Amino acid sequence: MVGMRELARHEIRSIWTIDRSEIIEATYRLKDGVLVLTADPHDVRGWPGDLPAEKTPVFEAGHDRGDWFCGLFDGSRLVGIAILGHCLFGEASQFLQLKFFYVDKALRQMGLGKALFEAATREARNRGARRLYISATPTQNTVDFYLHRGCRLLETPDPVLFDEEPDDLHLDYALG
Repeated sequence: MVGMRELARHEIRSIWTIDRSEIIEATYRLKDGVLVLTADPHDVRGWPGDLPAEKTPVFEAGHDRGDWFCGLFDGSRLVGIAILGHCLFGEASQFLQLKFFYVDKALRQMGLGKALFEAATREARNRGARRLYISATPTQNTVDFYLHRGCRLLETPDPVLFDEEPDDLHLDYALG
């Protein structure tokens, strides 16, 4: 049975045990303000070689500053992660950023990603946010997941976050 709970700082390194593998069939691109789906088959296996070494200290520092780390656990094994930033930003300080979101390949299509996303939205509301900012990889499955949750393409992405992830699709989710 899969359970959900906040991660302790010492558990952050276990993020890299999540199997993020995926066969990508298509990706979205933004063309004249419209999402266009294009065939782009490729096989993603594991995490890029330098990502764990690069991101682990960043995540640990974020945890120390108050970022929210919520994990899905199958027994003691981490199988999903949502990381929510701690700083409100944007016009009228209405946004919190969903910084990282993955569910293990073996457990996708079981409603666990939806439950984890809903937990992140509840936490964002509790922290005073009115909107969630998501910088999504442009793969079809990822973007479709967020669109089916009610996310919308941002007309004007945050310039700092856009500079960090110019190939991503920058989405907005109204927390209601």
